[in-house]
Amino acid sequence: MIYLLIVSIIWALSFGLIKGNLAGLDSHFIAFARLSISFVFFGAFLRIKQFQSKQLLLLMTVGAVQFGLMYIFYIYAYNYLQAWQIALFTIFTPLYVTLINDILSKRFHLFFLLMAILSIFGAAIIVFKNIPDVKFQLGFLLMQLSNICFAVGQVYYKKIRQNFLNVKDVHLFSWLYFGAFIISGTNSFFMTDWDSLVITTTHFYTLLYLGILASGICFFLWNYGAVKVNAGTLAVFNNLKVPLGVAFSIFIFSESGDFLKMIIGGTIIISAIYLAGRFDKKRIPKIISR
Repeated sequence: MIYLLIVSIIWALSFGLIKGNLAGLDSHFIAFARLSISFVFFGAFLRIKQFQSKQLLLLMTVGAVQFGLMYIFYIYAYNYLQAWQIALFTIFTPLYVTLINDILSKRFHLFFLLMAILSIFGAAIIVFKNIPDVKFQLGFLLMQLSNICFAVGQVYYKKIRQNFLNVKDVHLFSWLYFGAFIISGTNSFFMTDWDSLVITTTHFYTLLYLGILASGICFFLWNYGAVKVNAGTLAVFNNLKVPLGVAFSIFIFSESGDFLKMIIGGTIIISAIYLAGRFDKKRIPKIISR
């Protein structure tokens, strides 16, 4: 659980970098650049001999979906949504995590579904605003596709991790990032306007931070932590970055924010995390069967 908490804190501190420091930079290139940096960072851990070809293809597919497609949809949504709308539309990820886990495990977990809904309610209290009368439907759709891709990846990695008991996670992740690199690179090759691409110093250092820490290390820690908790706890943790992000905005960056909503919503999300963890320890021996 500590790994998920650390990542949630880092992601909460990273809010606004894409919309602020990367404004004007091609969205397809952003996704490709940060995932390329992540792949290079983990490239030293690439191993071939200890894997079968089918296993490599599986790992690359997981990475292509969880990181590659997820980022393509996520970054592109910034063309249609404001930053607070992006935050709002990410809160549905816990629902997808629980439902996808139920499909893969062939078992319905009502309590985890309720905890996911509770966390969505808590996050909505914090970030919901009156949505202006604009055509944001495409942005909403892109965000849900992004959420689904991220949910599929983390749940499926949790499921298949047991098939690589003698392999370190860093070796697995190098192939995940290779898959993400391929899919995002292919997309950027055809969609990025390379002739007009201009990268400033601010762009470079922001992409470096996102690629190494917010993406590279944090996604590794997130999936590493996902294996160590039940699906309900994993689902709810996907929304912890919301109250943390508001808290950091208020107390660290001296920005405006609704303190009362943060307290109420954050308390609800933390309660859902606690209840999901307690329920698993007392009632359910395993969430995803071996």
